[in-house]
Amino acid sequence: MPTVDVPAAGRFVAAHARLVDRRRFAHLFEGAPAALVRAAVAAYRNPDGGFGALEPDIRSASSQPLPTLYAFDLLHEARIDDPALATGALDWLATVTNDDGGLAFVLPSVDEADRSPWLAPPDGSPSSLHITSALAGAAHRLGLEHAWLDRATAYVWDRLPHLDMVAAYEVRYVVDFLDSVPDRDRAAAALEALRPHVPPAGLPVRGGAEGETLSPLVVAPWPEHAGRGLFADAAIEAALDELAAGQQPDGGWTFDWPPLNDAVLWEWRGAVSVTACRTLRAYGRL
Repeated sequence: MPTVDVPAAGRFVAAHARLVDRRRFAHLFEGAPAALVRAAVAAYRNPDGGFGALEPDIRSASSQPLPTLYAFDLLHEARIDDPALATGALDWLATVTNDDGGLAFVLPSVDEADRSPWLAPPDGSPSSLHITSALAGAAHRLGLEHAWLDRATAYVWDRLPHLDMVAAYEVRYVVDFLDSVPDRDRAAAALEALRPHVPPAGLPVRGGAEGETLSPLVVAPWPEHAGRGLFADAAIEAALDELAAGQQPDGGWTFDWPPLNDAVLWEWRGAVSVTACRTLRAYGRL
């Protein structure tokens, strides 16, 4: 069984990661207060309530759905109970939501600065099940209540029968929505309907490199997550072995998509290194 050098991971994060990820590691593994994570996340908040530039592949500071999702996930990770901070983001989301209750994956303001090529704003800003289910699920996980969340939740339920089963990230975030949405009976039925469409070794990424898949640990980042039930124990254990073995000689982890530039390379490496350690600990490997 591969082992992980947590102190080496901490040194890597301290040397190369963004402040927000250094705060994450310090809180999760060194006993630092969650308030430091909260302050680092809040630094990415805009006056309109949304978040910008927290997603490394988006360099524009303007509020976008993806950085807002990133902020929600970090608030949950650090168990930060700050409804005002999160609800302000929902207020902003309500201003950019389409008439059907869904959100565009990215907004045109993403082009105010460099971005990764797969984050081109689509013509007409159509609603995306991927980002709407992701943000609705993250908001439910934070225990938020808001008119925007009611509309977004209804949109996801309405779109589920039309889910593109070959779109790995869409399936991943629908599963995440089903993990946290309050209607547990309906969520359980939807998960069972998804089960035949989830391959044992993970979700193939359409348009990715040959053989590229989303690991079961991306779909089920902790053992209690609803996505865990979609994978056999052997698949989870194999994914944990692979993740642990992925620690590089410098102490950090790397990733398999092309970075926008050298700065983004190190930002992502710092972020995925903290997440790798968090996931391995959640599954009892640290």
